[in-house]
Amino acid sequence: MHCICHRQENFQGRSYECSSDCADMSSYLSRCHSCRVERGCFMVYDRTNFMGNQYFLRRGEYADYMSMMGMNDCIRSCRMIPMYRGSYRMRIYERENFGGQMYELMDDCDNIMDRYRMSNCMSCHVMDGHWLMYEQPHYRGRMMYMRPGEYRSFMNMGMGNMRFMSMRRIMDSYY
Repeated sequence: MHCICHRQENFQGRSYECSSDCADMSSYLSRCHSCRVERGCFMVYDRTNFMGNQYFLRRGEYADYMSMMGMNDCIRSCRMIPMYRGSYRMRIYERENFGGQMYELMDDCDNIMDRYRMSNCMSCHVMDGHWLMYEQPHYRGRMMYMRPGEYRSFMNMGMGNMRFMSMRRIMDSYY
C-alpha cells in the first residue's frame, strides 16, 4: 500500500508518502491537492481524524483532486484499506441500534429500496469484508467506508441525516 500526496495540483510542490493510516496530514503538508496511489486502496477525508467527507482512491493518479471529486477542501487525513480475499457479509438495519427491518448482504446492492423495500438504513453490522456505503442508489453521492464492526448509529458518526441507499464490496480486483 502506497500513496503520495502533493501540496499542489498536478503533483507539484512538496510531497508526503503515506503507507499507513494518517490522522492528520497537516504535520507533513499544510495541504494536499493531488495524489498518486501506487499500490493498494485508500480512503481520504477532508477533515483530520478520519472525519468529514470521504473519498475512495485506488491505484491511479488524481492530478486535481478537489475539482475531480467535488471537495470543498483538501485532503486532511487518509486511511489505508487492507486487502481482503474472504467472503463478505453485512447486516443492515432500518433504524439505529439494530432496530427495525434487518437484511443480510453478501454481495453489492445498488438500491436497498428496490431490493428490500427498505427506505432507510440507520445502522449496520459488518461481519466480513470491507464495504463502501453510498447515500444515493447506484453507488452515487457521499460515501462512507465500513470495516468489520458494529455501527449502531450513523448519526453519531458525524454523518448527520445522511441515509445510505446502496452498498458495494471493496474487492481485491480494486488493488
